[in-house]
Amino acid sequence: MTIAAVLQVKGSSVETIAADALLFDAVRKLGEKRIGALPVVEDGRTVGIVSERDVIYCLREHGRDVLDWTVGRIMSSPAITVDSQTEVLAALSLMTERRIRHLPVVERGEIRGIVSIGDLVKYRMDRMEADTEAMRAYIQSA
Repeated sequence: MTIAAVLQVKGSSVETIAADALLFDAVRKLGEKRIGALPVVEDGRTVGIVSERDVIYCLREHGRDVLDWTVGRIMSSPAITVDSQTEVLAALSLMTERRIRHLPVVERGEIRGIVSIGDLVKYRMDRMEADTEAMRAYIQSA
């Protein structure tokens, strides 16, 4: 099971933001789209990622004035990414090890999607349920 399979189910649409955008705009976009992270893209390349956690930690340390800072000033960089052929378990392991919740999917330098830890867990659970149902059907037909 690869990230490509997850994106086939989830879809590959991804919201992004520019490094020179204001953090206020990133917060607005995160809230409007009800998402937890935005890959930061410049000239078609993923240069970082800004997450809810990044915003909260920055607000805690520096106060509300950070909302007038640029995204590039607080983003996590470089972004930890995967490609579509990365195994789901390897991606989950990476996320656990690095204590992150979102992985941009990058192919040949261009962003092709994003997966969250929730997406990966849901995909694994759906697959396990399908396997269980297939086994039940097999046993009942024997």
